[in-house]
Amino acid sequence: MKTNILTYLDDALTKKIPDYDVALDWDKKNHTIEIVLRLFAENKAKLTIDDAAGVESQEEIIEFEDGILLFNPQKSKFEETDYLAVLPYEGKKGMPKAMLDGLVDYLQLVLDEGQSDLLDFLADETAEVFALTFDHDVLFSIMNSYKKDGDSYISYPAY
Repeated sequence: MKTNILTYLDDALTKKIPDYDVALDWDKKNHTIEIVLRLFAENKAKLTIDDAAGVESQEEIIEFEDGILLFNPQKSKFEETDYLAVLPYEGKKGMPKAMLDGLVDYLQLVLDEGQSDLLDFLADETAEVFALTFDHDVLFSIMNSYKKDGDSYISYPAY
């Protein structure tokens, strides 16, 4: 079976980021692949927390979810503000392998920092907002470290 963005990411995420809940959601009709990131933290103080939709929760375990969308600039429709980051791919050609490798490495950093920030957020009663941060400059610098392997592409999955 030929490797495609889905199989490549699934394999890389499983190998490199085993400590976090990361899932792939392929929307064939919209030509998108979402990398769903979930963080969990214990809400020891039973703080009341509002989610993005304003729903209050005092759950013992807080779950935070965000996503990175890989999209086809010619075919995909989405609201950019609904995602932590959006990254275009080149139709059936897919994405550069260096971009995918850099993204997986960078996601480990985003999740490590996010988990720490989430715990700090729950411990700080004056904190008002928790969000993951995504810095395209950091992603591109990590990606460039992989470019020495050439500019091979991983194709978009056929359906």
